[in-house]
Amino acid sequence: MDFDIAIAGAGVIGLALAETFSQKGLCVAVVETQPSFGQGISSRNSEVVHAGIYYPKESLKAKLCTTGNPMLYRFCKTRCIPHLCCGKLIVATEPDQEAELDRLNANASACGVSLKRLTSSQVKKMEPRVKASSALFSPTTGIVSAHHLMAALYRTARKQKVIFSFETRVLEARHTGSGNTIRVQYRDGKEENFTSTYFINAAGLYADTLAQRSGLPKDEVATHWWKGEYASLALPQNALKHLIYPVPQKANTGLGIHTTLGIDGTTRLGPNAIYLPEKTEDYRVEPCRLPSFHEAASRYLEGITPSMITPSMAGIRPKRQKPGDPVQDFLIHAVSKKAQIHLIGLESPGLTASLALAEHISGLF
Repeated sequence: MDFDIAIAGAGVIGLALAETFSQKGLCVAVVETQPSFGQGISSRNSEVVHAGIYYPKESLKAKLCTTGNPMLYRFCKTRCIPHLCCGKLIVATEPDQEAELDRLNANASACGVSLKRLTSSQVKKMEPRVKASSALFSPTTGIVSAHHLMAALYRTARKQKVIFSFETRVLEARHTGSGNTIRVQYRDGKEENFTSTYFINAAGLYADTLAQRSGLPKDEVATHWWKGEYASLALPQNALKHLIYPVPQKANTGLGIHTTLGIDGTTRLGPNAIYLPEKTEDYRVEPCRLPSFHEAASRYLEGITPSMITPSMAGIRPKRQKPGDPVQDFLIHAVSKKAQIHLIGLESPGLTASLALAEHISGLF
């Protein structure tokens, strides 16, 4: 075999896998379609370190998020990666949202996450700009520089002799009985085969397509694309000290248009949740949707005017549910006695869970 392990995708999860396996002394190759690492899903999100509040107790999302949260903070501290454990407020602005806060609090507790219930006056003391009838406070939610995190993983993997092939597409991976034959295409159109004992599909938005090309049934691995747009909010630097979230949308199609902080002290609103039935990779932020950002933020932030909100950026999530479907978990699909592992629907909280997921996958071998 040319390699012990081949990984498709150099986002945060592919990089975490590469670093984890290379630390074990294995020969690892990472194939990525983009010119560098982390240019897909991993670079287009809220950069939030989640606590594990929203996910069902026994789900992979809950287990990997609650395990990954302290792992990520330790990693960032050890590697001097910019991060901030600033905490998060989930606010109720209407009486009928109080029951949702109760439900979230109970679910978080079942997952081992401790939240604090706050009154309106307690919220005001923490965040004078926030209006809420009550709130939940999550002390272990924070933010991280996704780029610096991925750069640290990449540097370590390179030091451990991981081979990276950028501007290269994995066309398919076929299990041959003794390992895998992986067919790739380079930027110039040339195709080539190489072999690996194990293959891990961490191709993000295109993980389902690659899984199907490698022989898996479409109905088992299909994902649906949801676009999330962000807007910049012109508040004074460090005007807010915490992340501010509304109660989540129905069926958890999104967590609602929330207010997040940048490591540089800037403020951003989003994302919304727009279903993309045609799976078009479009990262434009439509100015016509900015009024909806103003409307959403004005429910829980005082003094917000339309002129303070401008387009920022957009990302796309590969969810395993389409509109109207129940919420779906991450899918770790192992085939041929784990010769191939396909990671499907790795949306939020994938960034938080990345190190825990890599540890979990390495434990399968």
